[in-house]
Amino acid sequence: MSYSTTYNRPQYTQRRSSMNRNQNTARFTSSIKLGPVTHTVLVALMITVLGLIYLTQAGEAMSYDYQTSEINDQITKLSEEKVDLEVENAKLTALNEVRDSSVAKAMVKSDAPSYVNN
Repeated sequence: MSYSTTYNRPQYTQRRSSMNRNQNTARFTSSIKLGPVTHTVLVALMITVLGLIYLTQAGEAMSYDYQTSEINDQITKLSEEKVDLEVENAKLTALNEVRDSSVAKAMVKSDAPSYVNN
């Protein structure tokens, strides 16, 4: 006589999960069910908020750009004014330097001019 044993396995399938360290074994299931319209509205709302954040950051950068532009304009105006003042200073000091130079002191004053008549 031969004996045989049959092992009856359960017919349902079990999800095999390996038990590793630092991993949760429970799953969270939300009791709130959202539809596709609600998902679309939430995504649009998130995109809008991110867009507003981007615009505020870009606006701050533009304000710094305007400030640097104004400062550069002031620098240009002041450098032009400096050049004009240097020219004016040269004009004012040139006459005094020419009068006080040794060449001007060595010159002799001329008599009254005479003109040739035709």
